[in-house]
Amino acid sequence: MTSDTPPGSIGSPTAGLLRRLAATSYDALILLALWMLTTALWLLLASHGEAIKPGVPVYHVYQLSLLLVAFGFFVGSWTHAGCTLGMQAWRLRLIRADGTRLRWRDAALRFVAALLAWLPLGMGILWLLLDRDRLAWQDRLSGTRVIVKRYGGKGARAHRSR
Repeated sequence: MTSDTPPGSIGSPTAGLLRRLAATSYDALILLALWMLTTALWLLLASHGEAIKPGVPVYHVYQLSLLLVAFGFFVGSWTHAGCTLGMQAWRLRLIRADGTRLRWRDAALRFVAALLAWLPLGMGILWLLLDRDRLAWQDRLSGTRVIVKRYGGKGARAHRSR
């Protein structure tokens, strides 16, 4: 195990579909709140309180800003903490296939791959039900894996005795 290998990642099981979807639903709520704040700023600063409608010159810049907020939330969380808040709540961690922490490039590739995985009605996500290693498209395309964190440290005994 290198200094770049997150503790508890060696031998940890790959996360299944339900746990991943639960974490995704938590993250969707956080992302929705971030998008609401972004939209509020756009309404105040760029459109003087008027709705930003398709066809208005600033519309595509606004859409791009929402995508950048999502990119920042996911890529920033994955590279900084190894998980998003939703993943943390469900004891999930994102690692590279070799067990080390994600680099910025890995996280950016995973973000793009995840967008592609959701596009065909989530088929890229459901793929993990068929995959021998329980990996979704974004896992395969980015060389990453979502694992279930093991309990460790002071609270481990207390949790196991419950």
